[in-house]
Amino acid sequence: MRIALGIEYDGSRFKGWQTQIGVRTVQTCVENALSKVANHPVRVICAGRTDTGVHGLEQVIHADVQVERPMHSWVFGGNSHLPKDVSVLWAVPVPEDFHARFSAIQRHYRYVIMNRPVRSAMWANYATGCFYPLEVEPMQEAAQYLLGQHDFSAFRAQGCQAKTPVRTISRLTVKRDGVQVVIEVSANAFLQHMVRNIAGVLMAIGAGKAKPDWAREVLDTCNRTQGGVTALPNGLYLTGVDYPPSYVLGNNAH
Repeated sequence: MRIALGIEYDGSRFKGWQTQIGVRTVQTCVENALSKVANHPVRVICAGRTDTGVHGLEQVIHADVQVERPMHSWVFGGNSHLPKDVSVLWAVPVPEDFHARFSAIQRHYRYVIMNRPVRSAMWANYATGCFYPLEVEPMQEAAQYLLGQHDFSAFRAQGCQAKTPVRTISRLTVKRDGVQVVIEVSANAFLQHMVRNIAGVLMAIGAGKAKPDWAREVLDTCNRTQGGVTALPNGLYLTGVDYPPSYVLGNNAH
């Protein structure tokens, strides 16, 4: 049977999601734990691979298993074999045509900036420090240029292997919450480093280093070298993934 699971993880001590030889990754930890519950090797597919240091509040995965277990066994049994920085949130049976990556219609990310003159001890691994003041209004104005369907070549990593740079951003907001500036972005899919590169451009604009329409100028170049600094990974969170309503996922399935 095929099952879907929601996974939460603190990316601070992982070399990203995807399994790699000789380093600690989230996928390896999850597969090892689920294999122990299933009593056979389990391989998982995720909705979107995250990089080193990036956190997941609700990554979605699917796996094909050869045994029947109550859904709570995948949750609590899996967690009993996982380290403290990874947790299974929920598990549900899904039809065979469900695919964690290809069935997804929307992904959501959050980028958190700690905006104050001194570094944070508590948020060191969970927000990017910015020591100069950021003005949210020009950042939000700049964000409007990136909404909709565009060629985001100027916002993709040099080594990005996506077949097309065209993506559709449906939401991009910038808000201040005390000393934090929070960027929320939703799109049908993301290129490698796309959110971090967007954050880098918006932070430069918020610092007064460029006007809001610089975001449009960068976009129009389709050239990564024109996009400025890639923001650090520790402020980035995968917050959720949307699927067609025919798939009932998450805790709502119970």
